Amino acid sequence: MFGLTPEIGIDLGTTNILVYVKGKGIVIREPSVVAVANASGKILAIGEEARLMLGRTPGTIIALRPLADGVIADYTTTKEMLRYLIRKALGARMMLNPKVVVCVPSGVTDVERRAVLQAAREAGARRAYPIEEPMAAALGAGLSIDGPTGNMVVDIGGGTTDVAVISLSGIVVSSSLRLGGNKIDEVIARHMKINYNLMIGERTAEAIKIKIGSAFPLETELMIDVRGRDMVEGLPKTVQVTSQEIRSAIAEPVNQIVECVKSVLEKTPPELSSDIIERGITMTGGGALLKGLDKLLAKETHIPVQLADDPLSCVAVGTGLVLDEIDAIAESVA
Repeated sequence: MFGLTPEIGIDLGTTNILVYVKGKGIVIREPSVVAVANASGKILAIGEEARLMLGRTPGTIIALRPLADGVIADYTTTKEMLRYLIRKALGARMMLNPKVVVCVPSGVTDVERRAVLQAAREAGARRAYPIEEPMAAALGAGLSIDGPTGNMVVDIGGGTTDVAVISLSGIVVSSSLRLGGNKIDEVIARHMKINYNLMIGERTAEAIKIKIGSAFPLETELMIDVRGRDMVEGLPKTVQVTSQEIRSAIAEPVNQIVECVKSVLEKTPPELSSDIIERGITMTGGGALLKGLDKLLAKETHIPVQLADDPLSCVAVGTGLVLDEIDAIAESVA
């Protein structure tokens, strides 16, 4: 049923890691979080179990994200997390040492790219190959990228935003921002701290973004209660915030994403620009789910913008499709 050597694709995201096994599809979708014992450095939990510990651990345990801005911030912990996920994905077949395709942001340095591939090899991969995230996102979104027409992809992850124009199976123009959904969460937490003297955690900030965060005025504006710790009195406190208020607070990072898209459009060859006007811009990644972001981009660029069918899975599905061409990739990176 499957080849002798397992082949897997890994979307190594700042917020989530998705693992695609050839012949099975996406088999793992786990947060990129690791819980570590403070004294010994021993890993206690990985993935969803560790994510639940964020902001809730005693002094003897640290819950951390070993990936920052789409690249490795803690090499040893990332390697162990990859080892755990590869073993979980393959089970007994792990003994066969898989071939692995790993996604990297389009703006990474050679050193950062080598670190990702080395971590994958040390985690148990027989061979590891890189693919740039916008290319994988385009494949996973179902775009026809092998023809001479232009396709534009905006992939907004937790730590990075990748914008690329793709034609003839290659990236013609691209740009990468070390900014994504996590930065928006940080801005929301800072807004609550400055305006309400309210200290909130990472998970609460993300919940605010998901429930009422928006990049464009909503038909019906929203309001929620936010609970946290009063920084003056040190006691629990609840305040009400509105979607207009949060939209204003996150305007700066949202505008940076819009400006990145505009800068790539400005560098795009005219023939491909006409294709993009006709075919539109495709958005992928968890950050693309921010309410009204597609409308804002369409307004600012005067180009139709559509959300991929499953924006959270596009990059992982794309790595899976690349596995069919793994021999050609091996030759190109040899």
